[in-house]
Amino acid sequence: MNVDRTAAPLISSEIDVWRPRVTVATVVPRDGSFLLVEESVHGKRVINQPAGHLEPGESLQQAAIRETLEETGWHIELDCLIGVQQWTSTASGSQFVRFTFAARPLRHDPLLTLDEGIIGTLWLGREQIQALAERLRSPLVLDSIDQWIDGRRLPLDSVRQLAPGTPAI
Repeated sequence: MNVDRTAAPLISSEIDVWRPRVTVATVVPRDGSFLLVEESVHGKRVINQPAGHLEPGESLQQAAIRETLEETGWHIELDCLIGVQQWTSTASGSQFVRFTFAARPLRHDPLLTLDEGIIGTLWLGREQIQALAERLRSPLVLDSIDQWIDGRRLPLDSVRQLAPGTPAI
């Protein structure tokens, strides 16, 4: 678990507040295919978009770029926000709020060591992904791709990070 030790101490009312897991994901299309990762999660091989948790002090956009590079070795440029999805895992009961971005692949670094648990990367078309539905890490994978195919595009500045100490005018 990431803990920001430099943050102000929590007040007692904040300690008991339930919080969903905030994650990011990136849909990276290229020539009719989408960049995916095959990963091992709790001993099971699953397929997912490049995705992961927001880290302390980082913007959602920075997290999406970082996770894509760490999991795939691809440098990307974000194009847009596809949307925000909310999902509860029936396996764990964990609730996720996921910010999904679309990006252009710029260049691949094949020498980069990928995150622990990543088996490899795949470029698959939508129908190939549908055929692997039982191996998808969550329903968010195909939902995100379908939203992108359907033309869902929100400006990147739909999500803004205010600097620490920004006054509430």
